[in-house]
Amino acid sequence: MKTTILRIGSAATVITGVVALTGSIGSAATAATVEAPILAPYYTQLDVTGDDQVTVDDLAVAAGALGLTEASPEWEEFALLDTDGDGTLTVTDLSDLSHRIIYDDGPFELVEASVIDMQAAMNAGVATSVSITQEYIDRIAAYDRTTVAGGSRPLNSVITVNDAALSAAAEADGIRASEGMTSMLLGVPIALKDNYDTDDMVTTGGCGCWNENQTATDAAMVEGLRADGAVILAKTSLDEFAYGFVSEFSSFQAPGSTLLVASPYDTTRTAGGSSGGTGAAIAANLAGIGFGTDTGGSIRVPSSYNQLVGIRPTVGLASRDGIIPLALSQDTGGPMARSVLDAAVALDAVVGVDEADPVTSRQEGLVPESYTSYLDSGALDGARIGYISSMVGSNAGTVRLFTEATADLTAQGATVVQVTPPAAFSAVLNEGSGSTNEFLHDLNEYIATHLGPDVEARTLPDILATGNFVTSRRSIYESRNAVTDATYEAWAGENGSHTLQLAAGKDLVTQMMDDLDLDAIVYPSTNAYGTQGTNMRLSPNTGMPSVTVPMGQTIEGETLPGSGVNLEFLGRDFGEGPLLGLAYAFEQATEARTSPSLYGPLP
Repeated sequence: MKTTILRIGSAATVITGVVALTGSIGSAATAATVEAPILAPYYTQLDVTGDDQVTVDDLAVAAGALGLTEASPEWEEFALLDTDGDGTLTVTDLSDLSHRIIYDDGPFELVEASVIDMQAAMNAGVATSVSITQEYIDRIAAYDRTTVAGGSRPLNSVITVNDAALSAAAEADGIRASEGMTSMLLGVPIALKDNYDTDDMVTTGGCGCWNENQTATDAAMVEGLRADGAVILAKTSLDEFAYGFVSEFSSFQAPGSTLLVASPYDTTRTAGGSSGGTGAAIAANLAGIGFGTDTGGSIRVPSSYNQLVGIRPTVGLASRDGIIPLALSQDTGGPMARSVLDAAVALDAVVGVDEADPVTSRQEGLVPESYTSYLDSGALDGARIGYISSMVGSNAGTVRLFTEATADLTAQGATVVQVTPPAAFSAVLNEGSGSTNEFLHDLNEYIATHLGPDVEARTLPDILATGNFVTSRRSIYESRNAVTDATYEAWAGENGSHTLQLAAGKDLVTQMMDDLDLDAIVYPSTNAYGTQGTNMRLSPNTGMPSVTVPMGQTIEGETLPGSGVNLEFLGRDFGEGPLLGLAYAFEQATEARTSPSLYGPLP
């Protein structure tokens, strides 16, 4: 990640320029006049002016306090600025403070840019939301449906680019000009899996049968993103109706034809699924942050294949209303990003209670003001992390990377504990997905409440009659259409077998963690371009949250050298904050993500 600083010629320039603003020691108790955006601790903890962010006003106060020592009467008021701990406020402390300002007037490079990088460039006027959005549009045009030099096939990661994106970006620029940075997402281009409803783009679910699905409203999570000033840039490819892990879709293809999404690291390989388009697009820097959905691994598999951070939130943290469902007992939407910070910022925008999704009522009183407040590079110090040896598997590359990851956790101060699970744990991992028994019931509810009026195929038999779907799955759709209401109730009803098993799984795993005083359980999300046992089932079969983060790449002599593999952290219900803190500390210590070389800056 690029370091973002207030660019200044020298320490002397800082002192001269800022003292000129103050003339004397400024008051550290200056009242805030504008509500500040929610920022990570690094950008707030040295605030001395009371506005919950570090700005040039704080720099002015600090410059006026240069030379104070522990013996000075005013020391207590300014001691937090003594970042090097030498008992004196010096130019070194002032320089450190300048690094906490989200402002960077140096060159801006879009590739691998974080939300901090984008906000800093936009705050400085080096870039605008319009220029950033246009550059992403240009990258999509140049890279997504083209076989690039050194590649074997196109990414096929984007289904639709939003015609209204540049207008939304201009609106965000106007807000910044009049009100400042009102949100960490202000003007940031976002790509959504094409099962999230948007009132300015069709929502196909990856199926050509729904090319005309223009909904009247946004999904609830999209409403949250727009409220924070994010720019909805594009809709990304997915495995049709979020079914599987290969991301094969038929949207806007001739009946009987399909496309597959490729990994930007190795275009001969799948980007994973079902949120494969989001995974490929964010990894290849075709958007700032992405969103996927996860029923049985659909955020975490493409995040692992594409070296991204993916969050599968607690079921009930973010509303699923307006998202084409697969199985609502396990469905949840979440961010996919190039860093933990970006993912946390994105998660902040989409949480909340929604009457249209009653399960969200569970979150009352359990959601922090901001998940970024947990992002501490020292979060692993003193943590207790468990692992279950059978979940590591036997793949040589995965075993090596996991062994190195646990060593990294230990080096950061964590205690890594091998867990011997009770016999009933196998039932947790082996419980099936609801995607068969729940799909028809849940899809029909979406059709009744959200499907656009121009769509003619309004039942599964209608969809099959169009011929415009992934035709190799005809028998799968036919079997799903044959699921009766009685079968659904016996499975997903209040006392259904699946419902009871999910509750039992949550109780069992929570008790395992409580018994050993664990902060998280870790395991490999996948192998290199392949799943690892039933690891993907642990989070959905308990409803508990998980965060997946890159832990490295395979090497010569291992399966598919150079392929990414992620480490997954599982935590307690609504424990996303502490979980993100642990993932952030691991990320900062390892810096394991690499950028795909085939998709660098545009010429």
